Amino acid sequence: MRQIQQSFDLVVAGGGLAGFCAAIAAARQGLKTCLVHERPVLGGVASSEMRVTVHGAAAHHPYARETGIIAEALVEERARNHEPINENGWTNSVFDQVLYDLAVSEPNLTLHLSTPVTGVLMEGGSAVDVPATTAHGWYERPACATSRRIAAFTARTLSAETELTLRAPLFVDATGDAFVADLAGCGWRMGSESRDETGETHAPAKASTDTMGNSIHIRARDMGRDCPFAAPAWAVQHDNPDFFYKQGRTPHDPRGGFWWIEIGVPWHTIHDNETIRHELTRHALGVWDWMKNRDPVMKEKCRTFALDFVGQVPGKRESRRVYGRHWLDENQLQANTAFPDEIGHGGWFIDLHTPGGLLAPTSEPAAAEGYRHDSEYQAKSHVGPYGVPLRSLMARDVDNLFLAGRCLSATRAALGTVRVMGTTALMGQAVGTAAAVMRARGLDLPALADDAARGGAAMQAVQQRLLRDGVFLPHVANRDDADLARCARASASSAAVLAGQGPGAGLPFSANVWHGHAGQLDQRMAQNVWCAGGRIDRLALCLDNPGAAPVRLPVRLVRVEHIWDYRQGGAGTVAEAVLTVPPGGGRWVEWAVAAKDLAAGWLRIEAGPLPGLAWLHSHGLMPGHFGYRHLSPTRFRGIPCGMAFRIEPVQAAFAPEQALSGVARPHAAPNQWRSDPGLGLPAWFALAWDAPQSVARVELTFPGQLLREVHADQPFFVEPQVARDYLIEGELADGTTVELVRIAGNRAWRRAHDLAAPASLRRLRLVVTATNGDPAAGLSEIRCYGPSKA
Repeated sequence: MRQIQQSFDLVVAGGGLAGFCAAIAAARQGLKTCLVHERPVLGGVASSEMRVTVHGAAAHHPYARETGIIAEALVEERARNHEPINENGWTNSVFDQVLYDLAVSEPNLTLHLSTPVTGVLMEGGSAVDVPATTAHGWYERPACATSRRIAAFTARTLSAETELTLRAPLFVDATGDAFVADLAGCGWRMGSESRDETGETHAPAKASTDTMGNSIHIRARDMGRDCPFAAPAWAVQHDNPDFFYKQGRTPHDPRGGFWWIEIGVPWHTIHDNETIRHELTRHALGVWDWMKNRDPVMKEKCRTFALDFVGQVPGKRESRRVYGRHWLDENQLQANTAFPDEIGHGGWFIDLHTPGGLLAPTSEPAAAEGYRHDSEYQAKSHVGPYGVPLRSLMARDVDNLFLAGRCLSATRAALGTVRVMGTTALMGQAVGTAAAVMRARGLDLPALADDAARGGAAMQAVQQRLLRDGVFLPHVANRDDADLARCARASASSAAVLAGQGPGAGLPFSANVWHGHAGQLDQRMAQNVWCAGGRIDRLALCLDNPGAAPVRLPVRLVRVEHIWDYRQGGAGTVAEAVLTVPPGGGRWVEWAVAAKDLAAGWLRIEAGPLPGLAWLHSHGLMPGHFGYRHLSPTRFRGIPCGMAFRIEPVQAAFAPEQALSGVARPHAAPNQWRSDPGLGLPAWFALAWDAPQSVARVELTFPGQLLREVHADQPFFVEPQVARDYLIEGELADGTTVELVRIAGNRAWRRAHDLAAPASLRRLRLVVTATNGDPAAGLSEIRCYGPSKA
């Protein structure tokens, strides 16, 4: 067996999306980084081996899609991939190659694939093997580390007969099962805390060792002819339609997928993983056998489909959760706590699958009730967008170990929302970034944890670096003193205004908007409206009244703090009325609002309830201007489409200064400059300074790819709002204009341009000559840096 010793600044164990993003972030910021992963492909459960699609906050909150490294990877995957994203089971190897391309392109990153970690070497101590107990109802292994620091990982490259010793001053456990933390002697727990202990709505009355299950997935292809299927004798035979159609396991698609092919309890999701894999295979084949041969709904639909893929690497939802420097719980997330060490956001619902999966009386609760959007369960499970604290990603019992992914320091109820891959990828980027800041400032992990708890200078440096690298932080804006754009004045060739959005074609932005006809006003619905300050004279709503007589619709205009302020009634009423709606379809009904002296900010039109009446959806939507539907008597939830409305006078929603707000997506403001689409392209955006500034680097963030999850992006998709062809010009101190950058064929939402040489500029101008489909140019953020900060 060949023996190799290697030394790094950071070693990351686990190449799922959390570990991948950690390694990329650290390497890009100058750390000599090693990523060691047990599988031959990167991506973890998102890889072609397991084929789970990447979910995150945008499934439940418009404009909440995760950005940063994960967005870079997903944008590139959609631009390259010929396959649609359907559901689990549909990920092909294009995503594997995108991740591999990003990894091997980083000069500071060493990649060891097919290389499981086999051991942990402690400084002045040894690895431990102390069993867990169930004294509290759940599994717990108390802290038993023999040293406060890890010295190295040992690992074995299976196909190369090579044993590695990987040394570093800092490590990341992104293994999912917290394998490293366990060997290092960190305390952890696994199972369900009780409601008495945590006070969480989703905690069960009694503590237990129950966990969510593991899954494998299937995929089938239409062959255009009859494709018989006979299951092997050892497969499970399903004969009861109620098992599928009344217990939340609807086999709705002949192409496969089906996250609900899941089993955990009575088996242990770590130690019994191979038993679970076999049981899942028996059931997966049995599910397909049912669909092909006996399902009264799906049998004919599946007649020409052949089984193409049966996963054999189970994807895990839950196992060990390591004790960290902060214990995250559901109540903190429901309260949208502004953590001083916020490093990312989440917003998936609190999704705790029924223990047992296929062996349980019903599937996951939301599926079991038919995905009702306004049920009691949905109301209590809807959460976010919220911030995630860095201290929950720092091991408590070992002083040089970060955590990234589902092994973070959190209760099981909190895990139900933070466990999805969009969120865990942000955790990874955060710890990779934090590692770089630690080295630059000469800090160890306990010192950074102390600083993080009080929102100190080092923590602020981590946050500002994350923002600069494209990550969204709900409670933190750009405050980078080195960003020269912050002291500039913005101007533009033109700016779009908000006049409303109608049900017909012609809205400039409609890519990936959910297209329905109308929202039924049996329950209250609502629509965002940006007020630039001043007055609103009148509004109009486009409504369907199928009855024979006029009806009276209650409406109100309320103030809201940001686009995810879901309180019905918002922060207070600006105006209210009762509108008379005549019979007929597509009726524009005016409302004389006559509101004056309004402060700039978001308002929301709330209408209804009035059974039988419908509010038409707009064909597309202006950025940030989406609708809401009833979730509970006190709350709305956002929907990825707009409601049809008009506003007078028009509002300056997309003025050039919106691109200097410090936030690169719609939130407390539209946060986007948008040119007037009626004037066509080219269009320009400019910065001007009172005195010349030495500019060495320009960083651009274009709008788009935030409204919905990646599932809405079609094959070969490129966001229409992204500038395709553009140039950057500078005006020198003597008034001479020079071309600094020229780009053609761009499809990336973020671009950073290092100038050939620093330029002393009084003015800088971005000229967009073509987009990828949008008739208007747009810009969410621009940053400029001098030579010392580039």
